[in-house]
Amino acid sequence: MSPERCIVGVVEDDPIMGESLVQRLTLEGMVVKWWQCGAEAVRDIHGTRFGAIICDIRLPDVNGEAVFREAAKSPDAPPFLFVTGFGDIDQAVRLMRAGAGDYVTKPFEMDDFLMRLADLVRHRRDNATGVLGISPAMKEVERMLRRVARLSSSLLITGETGSGKEVAARFVHAASPAAGSPFMAVNCAAIPGDLLESELFGHERGAFTGAAVRHLGYAERAGDGTLFLDEIGEMRPDLQTKILRLLEDRSFHRVGGEKPIAFRGRLLTATNGHLEKLVATGRFRQDLLYRINVVSVRMPALRERPEDIPWLMERCFVEFADRGEGSLKGISALAEEAALAHSWPGNVRELRNRMERGMGLALGDWLSYGRKCAASG
Repeated sequence: MSPERCIVGVVEDDPIMGESLVQRLTLEGMVVKWWQCGAEAVRDIHGTRFGAIICDIRLPDVNGEAVFREAAKSPDAPPFLFVTGFGDIDQAVRLMRAGAGDYVTKPFEMDDFLMRLADLVRHRRDNATGVLGISPAMKEVERMLRRVARLSSSLLITGETGSGKEVAARFVHAASPAAGSPFMAVNCAAIPGDLLESELFGHERGAFTGAAVRHLGYAERAGDGTLFLDEIGEMRPDLQTKILRLLEDRSFHRVGGEKPIAFRGRLLTATNGHLEKLVATGRFRQDLLYRINVVSVRMPALRERPEDIPWLMERCFVEFADRGEGSLKGISALAEEAALAHSWPGNVRELRNRMERGMGLALGDWLSYGRKCAASG
């Protein structure tokens, strides 16, 4: 996508500024959609694939940050170029750290403005919007996930506990043609082995004691969507056989049922272990590994991508603040330094836990650092 052929959104309430931007961008060969209030942008922004969004931070209704957060819910979110006054620079910088893109301060030189916009559009063309992380490692993961989202092949996602494997699976589903269909996630390690088969494939009435009614399993409820099996390495060998049959025959049987049920969805799997080692010890079927590992993506540990730590902290801060958890002004530099020095053995899940606890217990105006917690009040 080149700048002269892309669609650009403009969120600007000032009619003179808005008209000026629309005219200049149109002269540059771009297609421009102009909103004069944030609510209109929030309503329309998901309906078009924009090359970039130019957004004033101060708007008469919702502010530019609210527009950005709404757009960021999409896996195909466009980059934002914020237009801000001098007094809003701190907020603009915080939005950049949250993955927004870039900002310019009023008044700005049009040539510099257009150059920054062109850079964002090229970034958009490369299909790495930073929605999963701003580090080079996570941008490469995002590029790979976007490519495999268009396929129907099985995908195996590997990585340490808490590194974001289910987030990646949901990203693939949301970016796929099946985005409007169900996403069914099953943690194979969390469901007792004797119940997992019934939860996966369902059961007929009377199939076993207590089966008073027919139950539809996750595979059937997924429909044309996605069935995600997390920690598949924990699955019993007899169920591994049934998953293999599910993939080979594209069908399954409910427990106690005789009629085959068509499986129409896509299977995604994840593990925090080494399935090859489980194959060597006889705990995992080699033929199933071949079937689920058509494409594999490794989620890097948080300690391998320190650039994402401040970015994740900021996203957690905004999320928890929106839920009314505390009235803090922001994250202190001391807390950020402590977070960067921490090894994060629990990865993103640990960081979210620390942020939620820190925001709930903080005593001052800023999220700071305490000896017992890398992000506490």
